[in-house]
Amino acid sequence: MISFELNGQRIEYSGDDKCPLLGFLREEMGITSVKDGCSGQGACGACLVELNGRPALSCVTPMRKVAGGRVVTLEGLPDELRRTLGQAFADRGAVQCGFCTPGLLMRTKILLQENPQPSRQEILEALKLNLCRCTGYLKIVEAIETAAAVLAGGRPPRADPNRGIGGRQEKYEAWETAVGRRPFVADLSVPGMAFAALAFSAHARARVRKIDTAGAEAMPGVLRVFTAADVPGERRTGLIVADWPLMVAEGETTRSGADVLAGVVAASEAEARAAAATVRVEYEVLEPLTDPLEAEASPVRVHDKGNLLERCVIRRGGDVDSLLAASTFTASGVFRTPMIEHAFLETEAALALPEDGGVRLYSQGQGVYEDRRQVASLLGLAEEKVRVIQVACGGAFGGKEDLTVQGHAALFAFLTRRPVRLRLSRPESLRMHPKRHPFVMEYALGCDGAGRLTALRARIVGDSGAYASVGAKVLERAAGHATGAYHVPAVDIEARAVYTNNPPCGAMRGFGVNQVTFAMEGCVDILCEKGGFDRWQFRYDNALDAGRMTASGQVLGAGVGVRACLQVLRDEFRKAGTAGLACGIKNTGIGNGMTDESRVKIEIVSAAKVIIHHGWTEMGQGVHTVARQVLCQETGLDPALIEVRVDTASEARSGMTTASRATSLVGNALIAAAAGLKRDLKKHPLAALAGRVYEGSWRCDWTTPLQSPGPVVSHFSYGYAAQLVILDEKGRISRVVAAHDAGRIVNPTLFEGQVQGAVVMGLGFALSEELPLRGGLPASFRLADLGLFRAHQVPPIEVIGVEVADEHGPYGAKGVGEIGLVPTAAAVANALFRFDGRRRFRLPMERQEKPT
Repeated sequence: MISFELNGQRIEYSGDDKCPLLGFLREEMGITSVKDGCSGQGACGACLVELNGRPALSCVTPMRKVAGGRVVTLEGLPDELRRTLGQAFADRGAVQCGFCTPGLLMRTKILLQENPQPSRQEILEALKLNLCRCTGYLKIVEAIETAAAVLAGGRPPRADPNRGIGGRQEKYEAWETAVGRRPFVADLSVPGMAFAALAFSAHARARVRKIDTAGAEAMPGVLRVFTAADVPGERRTGLIVADWPLMVAEGETTRSGADVLAGVVAASEAEARAAAATVRVEYEVLEPLTDPLEAEASPVRVHDKGNLLERCVIRRGGDVDSLLAASTFTASGVFRTPMIEHAFLETEAALALPEDGGVRLYSQGQGVYEDRRQVASLLGLAEEKVRVIQVACGGAFGGKEDLTVQGHAALFAFLTRRPVRLRLSRPESLRMHPKRHPFVMEYALGCDGAGRLTALRARIVGDSGAYASVGAKVLERAAGHATGAYHVPAVDIEARAVYTNNPPCGAMRGFGVNQVTFAMEGCVDILCEKGGFDRWQFRYDNALDAGRMTASGQVLGAGVGVRACLQVLRDEFRKAGTAGLACGIKNTGIGNGMTDESRVKIEIVSAAKVIIHHGWTEMGQGVHTVARQVLCQETGLDPALIEVRVDTASEARSGMTTASRATSLVGNALIAAAAGLKRDLKKHPLAALAGRVYEGSWRCDWTTPLQSPGPVVSHFSYGYAAQLVILDEKGRISRVVAAHDAGRIVNPTLFEGQVQGAVVMGLGFALSEELPLRGGLPASFRLADLGLFRAHQVPPIEVIGVEVADEHGPYGAKGVGEIGLVPTAAAVANALFRFDGRRRFRLPMERQEKPT
């Protein structure tokens, strides 16, 4: 018997003394403020608690170590202390997805009781146990400093009286998220709930001769074992191409280690996992195709149609080879970028319940209507029989666009007729969801003697791995942004997405644009070096502007902010010693001939409650906050009255939450919906409008496919940026200055947090992050091996907002979620060249410090 104190209550524990404290807290005590982000690897800090006055990672703390001790979680803090800590994080914008925040609050509590007035360096050192993938850590440091000041008797920050556009309103549900009261999917529980686990392929490519589930079926607690034969509808799913089987059947060949062979439903998650581990598979192991450059000529055919998923070609402006030959200066090179893991802290999870002959699904995915379509197809049901409710997710960055566990959970619940929750462990998440595409880019860029760009030839190969996901669109986007933020009169661009037996690759923040920007900006810097051009002036002279043309051939109108971003960096650049400069452009909206659309509903429930219904996923970026601020701007309503819901039952349809478009689309749709409410509020009090629903929509259907005849309109809007990376005398990054044109900035605090977080992700992309493979499988399944930045590694980042209004965005706003990391790696590479004279052509880059 183990006796200890938990949040002031005496606990007697008689279970396994090797059981992690985290499992006991969540599963036996129902304490869900402690989160599981790394599956017992001790790598993320989301599970951090106080044990005998010291920080402890509960996922690696066995129950025997708490004997006679005192354990405190957020639930055990005094109300005023919990309120103060949570409010400091909310006020300073330190809550984005919020999955890591309860652990950070506990770390803050322990730090401040030991050291009530810590220095910034002491705060950074204290945060070494905690990962945050969203914020870039700087807002977290500010929050801890604020909490220390308030607890010492200082005044809390004054709330911004501006509740509308431009106001620093705290993020929707920020406090509730920070203190662990807003549930994530894995925190949800319903009566009669069963648990599921999946059995994955052990090989990237193998013929499945036999799947033996008899051992699993005989395991304790098992309710049912599922294989491919149990899928009643269309077994293959996909956002664009339905080529990914929910489960691989006997006689078929696996295409990657992401393939599922069987699923187990049991009375507990532990029993489901134990049973899934006993599924026996007889394989004929085959040689995998792992080199994307060999894909098109390889005898290994990943799919029957061949290994070329998509070829995107843009040719305009004349004979590029001749123009390059006639150019005064040329720059060329082969640039390579690696496969990258999203590393969102909340792993994939779904809860499904049988309902009215169909299913109700709680999803963390990036598009509830897309989830509904694919799940209905799997189950052979009409879409109206599938209801999907979005639960704000713990980070995504594009990695939760594809269907992962939603389909399995829905199938299991539908066939067992009971609620089923399915959650991936960290190794399973690393194995299953699509990654950032590794690129190989062969570039040649020319300019004349005056430093004006003349022509670009680019050949780009992207490894889409085993399944299509959105790989075709990633390479299309790369081609359409291949000239970066510059006007190049003639281009010859080919981009290929190929299949291999590597992990699937799909959407990730930047969507192919940060890869090609690394190549383009490297060539721009080479031209400056060869021609003796001023690096700032060269960029300014060639920058996109009204009347100039993107890679795709789109002639831009008003609202182009590249030069404005460069102008605000000019003085910093001139006085910086060793520094690298790079610019960026990133589309808002999917475009390229596809429709961008959003519908919203404003439901007046009572004088005390108004509900915004829309279809966009809150994943840390703040779309719910934007929606609330737009409605406040239009109507003057108190934000405290406003609730936001994403539920397919409302039929407030949208597409996937991708392409930095949610602010533009939901904002415009809400402005339309609010027009009627504004008119009625002039005549009636809010209470008199109870029961009314105001609908609105916005639609962009005027973009054109690449290489279509006539005027080119690839996207309805773009965001722009310029970044400066400054090094110290040892070649270390001492400071980053990021100037970003977001059009009208809806919420400056959220804007700063988005850019800071993206810059830190970009620094990781540049210097440390990679997902190495061995035989088509991840070489490591450990979060700590991904090269993610920790708080103490992050340099100061100054964010400068530039507001060049967009004609289509609400109030002139543009997307900001992705542009933040587009120029970062290139700016780092250019800075390192200035430091040691070595040009970098591969990411992550090596750094060489000069001796003291």
